[in-house]
Amino acid sequence: MGSTIYDIAREAGVSIATVSRVFNDSPRVTPATRDKVLAVAARFGYHPRALAQSLARRKTRLITAIVPIISNYYFMEVLAGMQDQLAESEFYLQISNIKTTGEVRGDDVRNQVEDIFKRGMSDGYIIISIHFDEADWENLKKYDRPITLLDEYYSGYDSVSVDSIEGGYVATKSLIDQGYKKIAMICAVADTKPVVERSAGFRKALEQAGLPYEEALLFYGTDIKRDGHTELNGYQAMKAILECGREFEAVFCNSDIQALGALKAMQEYQKYLAIIGFDDLSFSEFLGLSTMRQPMYEMGKIAIDKIINRINHPETDITHTIFSPRLIIRNSSLTTDPELAAKVEKVG
Repeated sequence: MGSTIYDIAREAGVSIATVSRVFNDSPRVTPATRDKVLAVAARFGYHPRALAQSLARRKTRLITAIVPIISNYYFMEVLAGMQDQLAESEFYLQISNIKTTGEVRGDDVRNQVEDIFKRGMSDGYIIISIHFDEADWENLKKYDRPITLLDEYYSGYDSVSVDSIEGGYVATKSLIDQGYKKIAMICAVADTKPVVERSAGFRKALEQAGLPYEEALLFYGTDIKRDGHTELNGYQAMKAILECGREFEAVFCNSDIQALGALKAMQEYQKYLAIIGFDDLSFSEFLGLSTMRQPMYEMGKIAIDKIINRINHPETDITHTIFSPRLIIRNSSLTTDPELAAKVEKVG
């Protein structure tokens, strides 16, 4: 979680007021206390003069990105876009990492997010891939801070997102169009928004093609770290597919990182199904993995533009940017039928 003036005060064993006096060169602070506070501030990466100016004008020029899990390829791409977009601005990015998986759900997540807002040190907040209901989003308005959502939608805040239902539909339809009829889906944690929406798209494509849909077509790994978006989860789910006793021809995978684990399981079992993922992470091209591309880097840049505009112009109309994911066909999903494969445009 990102450090703030509160953390400096706690670490130095002094009050917040004392930290403020140090940063403002107040003569009311002893040399020993000043040295101790400045040493802690330096360790936390704070520049006292910049913070003093921020405190004086009651503006921090900090933007906080609230992120569920930083050790995730998706978030790395998004944060890269955010950092690059901030390079020419007067704002700085602070990252607050919260726990959302395992037994940490519901009220625990809400409390973590509210604790960040209670610190009140940022001019604006970008909340990434955290999915609340309307009452929870409405509740955050009491903090009177600019908010932009990324990978989520709520009418009351600016947002940047991708149409995951469309993505699931297009991915599955691409398999059907190549002649595959026995298609399974590898999911992550069942009640998470990406799984709910992408599986809805999966179902829509099957039913539109006249293929039977049933819950037994959805497979889950048991690893729930990062809400199941892990290599191990995909590996476990693919093993379940290969051991279930049913013959499948193709698999739509909820994320590229899970597809990576699924490919390992297929290699071990020496059974190969057509597979398509979701995200288009950097390694996917080198694996020849077909996928639905999310413009993660661009989403990060747009989120920064939205939050800075909201900070500087709080009365402007709320805006929502919703991307359509792009189908990227590579070798992993191509049919062995040469006539059908010839009709498919490969990318990557």
